[in-house]
Amino acid sequence: QVQLVESEGGLAQPGGSLSLSCAASGSIFAINAMGWYRQAPGKQRELVAAITASGSTNYADSVQGRFTNSRDNAKNTVLLQMNSLKPGDTAVYYCNIDRVTLSNKTVYWDIWGQGTQVVDSS
Repeated sequence: QVQLVESEGGLAQPGGSLSLSCAASGSIFAINAMGWYRQAPGKQRELVAAITASGSTNYADSVQGRFTNSRDNAKNTVLLQMNSLKPGDTAVYYCNIDRVTLSNKTVYWDIWGQGTQVVDSS
């Protein structure tokens, strides 16, 4: 089994910064893409950022240039650095792995973290 544990979110001051981390645990051999989604009240969950094992990234247009997604393959962690925060960034943020292979070659798809809240402090 694979579990994703996210760091606590926090208060987002407009123009401020906040970082979220997520660690995957288990007997992991390889992880494909690691990413972040978010869901604001009354809205659908949306992709924020994703990064492949080789380091290729993609971002939602709304966060491009403000958020940076990075990963440490040795530690099976992903970090979302959020800068120049806006009120619209308020949401529950979810860490996601699209595909993970365990050391016993079992493959799991679409693993989610429990979600962490980022709240507008204004």
